[in-house]
Amino acid sequence: MNLGDPGTTLLFAFLSILLAVWFWKSKERQKGRLPPGPPALPILGNLFQVNIKAPHKSLIKLSEQYGPVFTVWLGTCPAVVLCGFETIKEALIEHGHDFDSRFLLPVLQKMSGGYGILASNGERWKQLRRFSLSTLRNFGMGKKGIEERIQGEAQFLVAAFRNKKGNPFNPDFLLRCAASNIICSIVFGDRFEYEDREFLSLLELIAENGRILSSPWLQMYNNFPKIMDLLPGPHKKILQNVADLSNFLNKSIKSHKESLQQDFARDYIDSFLIKIEEEKHKPDSEFTDNNLLMSALSLFLAGTETTSTTLQWTLQILAKYPQIQERIHQEIEEVIGSSRCPTIEDRAKMPYTDAVIHEVQRYIDLVPMDLPHMTSNDVEFRGYLIPKGMLVLPVLSSVLKGTSQWEVPESFHPNHFLDENGCFKNSESFMPFSAGKRKCLGESLARMELFLFLTTMLQNFVFNTDIDRKDINISSLSSGLLHIPHVYKFCAISR
Repeated sequence: MNLGDPGTTLLFAFLSILLAVWFWKSKERQKGRLPPGPPALPILGNLFQVNIKAPHKSLIKLSEQYGPVFTVWLGTCPAVVLCGFETIKEALIEHGHDFDSRFLLPVLQKMSGGYGILASNGERWKQLRRFSLSTLRNFGMGKKGIEERIQGEAQFLVAAFRNKKGNPFNPDFLLRCAASNIICSIVFGDRFEYEDREFLSLLELIAENGRILSSPWLQMYNNFPKIMDLLPGPHKKILQNVADLSNFLNKSIKSHKESLQQDFARDYIDSFLIKIEEEKHKPDSEFTDNNLLMSALSLFLAGTETTSTTLQWTLQILAKYPQIQERIHQEIEEVIGSSRCPTIEDRAKMPYTDAVIHEVQRYIDLVPMDLPHMTSNDVEFRGYLIPKGMLVLPVLSSVLKGTSQWEVPESFHPNHFLDENGCFKNSESFMPFSAGKRKCLGESLARMELFLFLTTMLQNFVFNTDIDRKDINISSLSSGLLHIPHVYKFCAISR
C-alpha cells in the first residue's frame, strides 16, 4: 500500500475520524452507568451479533444472556435495549416522561427533518400531539361518524372483490385502497376511486418504502449512514419516494389554502391551516408549513400501511385455517345475519371474532421493535444511569411473543384471548400499538377498521387460495420496521 497515494491518505483520514468518533462515544457512555452488553468492535459495533435480516430476534436472544436491559452498539451509536413485558411497561408507562422522546435514526432524520407528529420532540411534539388527537376525534375517530365511513368503504371493497368473479387475485392493493381511503377522508376530506391512477401510484410508493424499510438496507443505513450515502442501493429510493409523496401532499395543501374557510374545517389539513393562521403572530408557534406537511404525511403513511398489511395477514391465516374462518362465519350469522352491515356494537357479542383479530395482531407482531425512543432526561432505571439523549429500543416482539405471557407464543392460537367460558379476555401484554405517550395515535381507528372490514368481507365471502393450504407460509417474508407477509392469490367465493 502506497501511503503517499492521495486515495490511501483519504482512507486513513476517514478511518481516523471514525475511530475518534467511536472513542468519543465510548467516553460519553461512561458518563452514565449503562447496562452491560455484548463486547463491541470499534466502528462496526455489534454488527456481527445482530442479524440485520431479523434484528429483533438477535436482541431477544442476547437478552437471555445479558438480561432484559442491556446495551448494544449500532455502528458507533450505543443503544439501550428493553425486552419483556415488565421491563417495557416500567419504562414506557411508569417512567413514560423519561422515555417519551423520539430518537431520530439517520433514515428518519433524512425523511422528516425532525418535523411532524411522528418525528418531533419536546414542545413541538407536545403541541402537535395534543392538536392531532383533538382533531382526529373531532373528525370522528372512535365515534359513529367514522364508523359510517368505514361501513361505506367496506361496501366498495366488497364490490371490488365481487368483480373478481371468484378468480384468484392478489388483494393487497384493494386492501390498501380501502384502508387508505379512511385516513384520506380524515386528512384530505375525500376518498379515491380504486382505479385512480395517481392514488394507485401513491400506494405503490408507500408499499415500496414499506418493503425497503423492512429489509437489511434499513439496518445498514442506520448503522453506517455516511458510508451508505456514498453507495447506490434501495435506500436512495426511500427518499425519492418520500419526495414524491410530499409533492402530492403539497398540491393538496395548496388546494386547501385556496378554498379555506376560517370558520369551517373540512378535514385535518383545514384544521391545521386555521391553527397556522391563529398563531401566525407567535414567533415560537409550532404550527408551520413543515409541521403540517410531515404530520399529514405521517398520518397518511401509518393509516394506510399498518391496517392494510394486518388485513392481508388475516386473509392468509384464515385461508390456512378454514376451521377458524368457519367459526367466524357462524358467529356472523348468529349476531349480524346477511341483511345489514356489521357495526361496532356487534363486537361485544362476537368474542371469537374479536379474539381472532387480537391474535392476528399478536401473532404477526407487525412492528417488532417499535419506533426508536430516546431518553428525555438522565434517568435511573433498574440500577443503571441512562443519560439524556440515549437511543432506546423497546423490542415489542419480546412482549407479543413472550413465553411467560402466552400459552403457545409461536403458534396462532385465538384461545389466548378467550376465557374458559368462551368470553373475550384482554391481556396487558397485548401491545401491538406500543405503550405510553408514544402509543399509536390511531389505535381506536385501526381497531374499528379491522373489525368492520373483516366482518364485512366474511359476511360476503369465503376466502381460499389457489394452492394447498398446507403450503401457505404464515411466517414473515422479511422483517425490519415491519413484518412483511408472503404474497398469495386468493379466491373470494360469494356466500
